[in-house]
Amino acid sequence: MSVTQSENKEMRHFEKICEIIARNNNDPAWLIPIRQQVQEEYRWLPEEVLSYIATALDIPPAKVYGVASFYAHFALEPKGKYIIRICDGTACHVRGSMDIHDAIVERLGLKPGQNTTDDMMFTLETVSCLGACGLAPAVVINDQVHGLMKPKTTVELIDEIIRKENEND
Repeated sequence: MSVTQSENKEMRHFEKICEIIARNNNDPAWLIPIRQQVQEEYRWLPEEVLSYIATALDIPPAKVYGVASFYAHFALEPKGKYIIRICDGTACHVRGSMDIHDAIVERLGLKPGQNTTDDMMFTLETVSCLGACGLAPAVVINDQVHGLMKPKTTVELIDEIIRKENEND
């Protein structure tokens, strides 16, 4: 029995997922770590990937999707390489976090309702609290906290990331 080119491409698409599932002993009890590792690989959890995980673990797709949609940590929409989280908790808000947010939106050219740049480089998220009130207003880019931010310094930080990415191309 020969494998068609389309089937071969599909198998390669899920090869990394198979490796992750195998690393977790094909155990449905490891569903959350499996999804975390898959999301780390793809930066989000596409519906077809969640369905594949359900099939591979022999559990209902609703269970796989339900847990993924419950936890804010899991992304069900594509995210950029750099996740920018702007805090809008009380301390950050009164110190101008929304001015920073607006400067980021303008710099990245995001349209209303758009959180991720077209080139998939940046995703902007507003969060209720980053737990860095003493550094308000705070911005986190991926896992790096930047405190006492201003619109200008935040845009400069984004420009520096863009410059480094362009050097690596």
